[in-house]
Amino acid sequence: MKNIYILGSGAWGTAMAMHATKNLNQYPVTLWSRSAKLADEMRATHFNQKYLPGISLPNELQILSDWNQLFSKASQGDLLVIATPVAGLRETVHQLVRLEQVPKNWVWLCKGLEPETSLMPHQVIQRELAEAGALNRGIETAVLSGPSFASEVAKGMPCALTVASDSDELIRLTQAVFHHGNMRVYGSHDIVGVELGGAIKNVLAIATGIGDGLGLGLNARAALLTRGLSEMMRLMTAMGGKPETAMGLTGVGDLILTATGDLSRNRQVGLQLASGKKLADILAALGHVAEGVRCAQAVGALAQKQNVEMPITQMVCEVLFNGLDPAKAVKLLMSRDAKSES
Repeated sequence: MKNIYILGSGAWGTAMAMHATKNLNQYPVTLWSRSAKLADEMRATHFNQKYLPGISLPNELQILSDWNQLFSKASQGDLLVIATPVAGLRETVHQLVRLEQVPKNWVWLCKGLEPETSLMPHQVIQRELAEAGALNRGIETAVLSGPSFASEVAKGMPCALTVASDSDELIRLTQAVFHHGNMRVYGSHDIVGVELGGAIKNVLAIATGIGDGLGLGLNARAALLTRGLSEMMRLMTAMGGKPETAMGLTGVGDLILTATGDLSRNRQVGLQLASGKKLADILAALGHVAEGVRCAQAVGALAQKQNVEMPITQMVCEVLFNGLDPAKAVKLLMSRDAKSES
């Protein structure tokens, strides 16, 4: 019997652990929390009040905070799910490769780029494995992404995701664990496209929030989403991804959800920037990670390196980090020269 280890007790990691636990007859699930206090609270109350308030956890879900205890019975065939933010990915992999026994099947849920390097998550993992001399350990990797609010998944509401990997076996294992009940999981081999879609849509959600916050109307929202999707597709293809991925769940699907759904933290950042609030105050009030803020500069830097034009992303960076007034950013976008659509 395979074991499922989910690293990260934030909203998304907890929600996916809850969903996987519904498959308990096949796969025992353990959720790891960096915080011993939070782990104790979850075990005692069966709630993750910090990240998913009011939603009860399954009694069968195991919760641990001790790293060594977590993997004491691990085998190579188990599934490891990394649910940390991108900022925590490097340290998580660094700890994993130091273990004597760790599952060979790795799937990550994080969306974004490493801020300092503009590396995609799979590149961060490969770098850490190489530096640790662990490339020969037979580790298979995959990304699981798509349009999904954690609170809705935790409540058992329908959603569809995509798992991308070079390994068909890992795709099938991930589907076996998560494709049940109200969750559909589709397979793909386009790791680059899936990861970039998950990163870029967060930046575009901030832009959409700014537009909606300024009261620019639904016409403007439709134009921004469409032209933003074009930016996404250009960078995807420049990096070796498939253009059709931009039209799938992890591209346009996740973009629509994150840019228009009020549960989106990135959209909320844009709305509040439009109201005149300072970024530091917005992030402090959110209490959760808004990945679009962290990866906006990384996406912009990657686009510049690849000589890919991404004017919406550029304006988001100007507003976030250089103090550009949101209304002026809109005027700058609207004053661009006319050109062919494609």
